Amino acid sequence: MRYVNSGSPQIRDNTNTKRIMIDVCIALLPATIVGCVLLGLLNPQYAIQSAILMVISVVSAVATEFVYKLCSKVPFKQILDEFDYTSVVTGMLIGMNLYQNSKWYAAVLASVFAIAVVKMLFGGTGKNIVNPAIAGRIFAYISFGAGFGGTMGFERTYSSPLTYGSVQAGATPLQAVLGEAKCTLSNLDLFIGTGVPGCIGEISKVALLLGGVYLVCRGVLNFRWPLIYIAVTGVTTVVIELIGGAGFTDALGVFLPSILSGGLFLGAIFMATDYVTAPITKLGKYIYYALLGVITAVLRDAVGAEVVSFAILLGNLIVPLIDAYVVRRPFGWRKPAKEVK
Repeated sequence: MRYVNSGSPQIRDNTNTKRIMIDVCIALLPATIVGCVLLGLLNPQYAIQSAILMVISVVSAVATEFVYKLCSKVPFKQILDEFDYTSVVTGMLIGMNLYQNSKWYAAVLASVFAIAVVKMLFGGTGKNIVNPAIAGRIFAYISFGAGFGGTMGFERTYSSPLTYGSVQAGATPLQAVLGEAKCTLSNLDLFIGTGVPGCIGEISKVALLLGGVYLVCRGVLNFRWPLIYIAVTGVTTVVIELIGGAGFTDALGVFLPSILSGGLFLGAIFMATDYVTAPITKLGKYIYYALLGVITAVLRDAVGAEVVSFAILLGNLIVPLIDAYVVRRPFGWRKPAKEVK
């Protein structure tokens, strides 16, 4: 008989990083596929361009990790054995944050920056202080502009084949919510993604929800955290409208468009919930995701554009502060009784 001496906790489970990342890859597939298909309905060429960008992003991320480790003199067989699919997830998320006509080299550089600088330089999986995909996306945004070397909008007005609502050329539905463009797409259009221009992975909210439900069923994701983030963003947006002088009915009417537009679902389900960059304690998580919702709504109103990535990046930097002050109570802890004078 062989005895294994190890510290607590002892958990007997087949779950590991590789298994979790494979589940995340599977969960991202519906939004990726539906996004490419719906863009293809607007223009068949867009579907091909989107698929190519996704492949470029994933290959660049994986290749960067392999090259970095080879340069660090790690044996190739060991790299294969230790490969945990985190770079695949990062590449998919970066690709999903690109537009159908973003430059291919923007996808490559964003993936290289995310893996080499944000992940590997800090020690690899589990050592990064911010979400690599978020950092890569912001790097591409700052370097190449909102369209990542392409154009964020499209050259003509597009209509939904479902409700025949439209969004004007060069605009996204979120800009209409923020009062800078014209959009007559219904909430159903925004939910399904019909007639919606935007990033590849943010178009269909129902596909993103399907991926989120899969992760919840697999025990990878706690549904409370993205729900809090999304709900607080919508409520804060309504409050901002009320403060700005809008009537209650008009302000309440902004709730659904504000959460169904832009990359809120993609960020809330797949980026903000990253195990490494989220708080440790349950109370800390409640504070963190509520804070992300407030930051997102306030920054959206201030700059008039999508800011989910920037809000999550700011949240990642605040996490160490939350963990420092919101500490888990030791098992068996009891509040000391006050001394009677």
